[in-house]
Amino acid sequence: MYGEYICVFGASSDIEDWMQLVELVKWNFPGMDIPEHRKIVVRNIERKSAICVKCSNEIVGILIYSLNHSCISCMAVHPAHRKKGIAVMMIEKMLSVYPEDMDIWVSTFREGNSMGAAPRKLYKKMGFIEDELITGHGEYPCQKFVLRRQIK
Repeated sequence: MYGEYICVFGASSDIEDWMQLVELVKWNFPGMDIPEHRKIVVRNIERKSAICVKCSNEIVGILIYSLNHSCISCMAVHPAHRKKGIAVMMIEKMLSVYPEDMDIWVSTFREGNSMGAAPRKLYKKMGFIEDELITGHGEYPCQKFVLRRQIK
């Protein structure tokens, strides 16, 4: 918990509020299919691979990850709550679930795309390093970032 924010695993009772945040930020996810994303949210909540941050019972941050694929699948923070440590909170909670020696990857927009400035800065701050150029979000130009982890 950071001040007024609490970071928890998503519950089935969070789905509607979760999807409200998705609707608010969907412009930042090219090619997102909202009905399909809802199914993904439900599945990940059931398997305990969905994290959310709440402020006064409003969901202001969401993160879906895959242990099997060792990646962050989707992460977003409410525009009014950005730059308050919410993304860091969610990533730290996710990292607590992964084995300490498992590398984790995420894709985001390529350098030069204004939508990628904030996520790229965040991932670098968290220790992720730039990796290969890929396409994602329905053939959108992206770049993979990898967090190399080793047992200390």
